[in-house]
Amino acid sequence: MFNTRVKIKELLASEQTGHEVTVMGWIRTFRNNQFIALNDGSTNNNLQVVVELGLLDEATLKRLTTGASIKVIGEVVASLGKGQKVEVKAKTLEVLGDSDAEKYPLQPKKHSLEFLREKAHLRFRTNTFGSVFRLRNSLAFAVHKFFNEKGFVYLNTPIITSSDAEGAGEMFRVTTLPFDNPPRNEDGSVNYTEDFFGKSTNLTVSGQLEGELGAMAFSEIYTFGPTFRAENSNTTRHLAEFWMIEPEMAFNDIEDNMNLAEEFIQYLIRYAMEHNMEDLEFLDARLADEEKSKPVAERSEFGLIEKLKFVVDNQFERITYTEAIQILLDSPAYKKKKFKYDVAWGIDMQSEHERYLVEKHFKKPVIVTGYPAAIKAFYMRLNDNCEEGKQTVAAMDILAPGIGEIVGGSQREERLDKLEKRMNEMHIPLEEMSWYLDTRRFGSVPHAGFGLGFERMVLFVTGMTNIRDVIPFARTPKNCEF
Repeated sequence: MFNTRVKIKELLASEQTGHEVTVMGWIRTFRNNQFIALNDGSTNNNLQVVVELGLLDEATLKRLTTGASIKVIGEVVASLGKGQKVEVKAKTLEVLGDSDAEKYPLQPKKHSLEFLREKAHLRFRTNTFGSVFRLRNSLAFAVHKFFNEKGFVYLNTPIITSSDAEGAGEMFRVTTLPFDNPPRNEDGSVNYTEDFFGKSTNLTVSGQLEGELGAMAFSEIYTFGPTFRAENSNTTRHLAEFWMIEPEMAFNDIEDNMNLAEEFIQYLIRYAMEHNMEDLEFLDARLADEEKSKPVAERSEFGLIEKLKFVVDNQFERITYTEAIQILLDSPAYKKKKFKYDVAWGIDMQSEHERYLVEKHFKKPVIVTGYPAAIKAFYMRLNDNCEEGKQTVAAMDILAPGIGEIVGGSQREERLDKLEKRMNEMHIPLEEMSWYLDTRRFGSVPHAGFGLGFERMVLFVTGMTNIRDVIPFARTPKNCEF
């Protein structure tokens, strides 16, 4: 029964008529007791199904409501309506699932994104989220395609770990101990030897350290999986559960790392433009409509597709952290005290600083390198010949318009003595990390890697402004619905 179904996208792309097809989907609208706008999620475009008067009894007609699912067998005919070349003239129609028109939340009208977040289990059926999640699907496929074409090994790193990777954020603890009365040590601390794993464990904040182990055998690996950070960040850019892509490459330095990251981002965008232009055009029009309601000074300089083409067709700007700070200090925004956060060498740049660099100054993606060692993780390679009191590391961040940081990476410290010294300075126990240090003891090589937050990439490509709208079910502080 179901394997004979023709997808609506395929049907609308063809101009052939005069043949019989089976289509299934959900009713978007039903008007004049004759015309059904049918959608099956393969495209935002609806198929018009024409029901001749008298074909269906009164009881069935009443069941043809918005949200109901139906199966139609009919003839493909040329359409006289605007915006479509073909339609289906129904011969038989079967209601697969009823939808109470009075209670169905997604009536055929415009709904706010805030409302749709509360109906996340149904929002996939709207045009906006149909486009967003088809694009997310394409981008995920393109991630694997890119690395596969380059001979990388896909490595699955642990989701449950006893390591905090880089001190990258607050962690979600994993335990089977009773919360009301856990076993205690003599000093009153929780006795984790009685826990499931026999030690304190948490959900991973990054697969990088384990990824480095793979790179020391396969030369190039990548991970693509969920990561978790228990930070109380209620912003449009943060999630508690998100997906990360983390390649690690042996025999690579910081420049190789930047080159790969830039090529990767451009590849993903190009793939989306080649395979999902219809969805991008819809989101481009949606964004343009949204921009009209903003004050002129706050409107984006580029449309969505224009922005994506610009990123694909131009090399990213490359500057050092020191140069970035000087640009900010010299900026009219700083001089007129428009920044909320202060600017000085040694600060961890805030989103407003990053966005100024890419949106106002360079007006394109920027790669910043040579960050102060004091604000970066222990595993980043110390740069030689630094200014007195200004020790930097071979780190790089890629900053994107509208988002800020989209990629963070570095050349890793391959020198055992320098790595151990840095870990001691940062109070990271060498004994617990002995497995990691083995990669420097036995055949160490220069190596590098980066992390790309997948949701931020989807945010950039779709032009959406809230990261909760590019993941199917957002996990944020005080929110774990569905």
